[in-house]
Amino acid sequence: MSGTVDAAGEPIPTSAVLMAAAKHIAARCRAENVAFIKCKKKDPNPEKCLDKGRQVTSCVLNLLKELHQKCPKEMDAYAGCMHYYTNEFDLCRKEQEAFEKACPVSE
Repeated sequence: MSGTVDAAGEPIPTSAVLMAAAKHIAARCRAENVAFIKCKKKDPNPEKCLDKGRQVTSCVLNLLKELHQKCPKEMDAYAGCMHYYTNEFDLCRKEQEAFEKACPVSE
């Protein structure tokens, strides 16, 4: 895995990157996720919640950019480990600890 961003500096939200950032996403994009889930429960028509879905996506992508700017080495190491071990958290605890120390989970 070459990194968590493309040549333009935009985040590449692979499953390994999303899994590595899961705690951060849960904390920082909670409001957007809750609004999306409430919308989906209220109306089964997918078109009714497209805006809420875009808000979730935007929150996650902005968060990934921020994490990559604050702690690129640790994020790349953790996401790389998750990629290598097919998203098995237990096999990447050392990288997870370094990532969460460099970029603590906050709301």
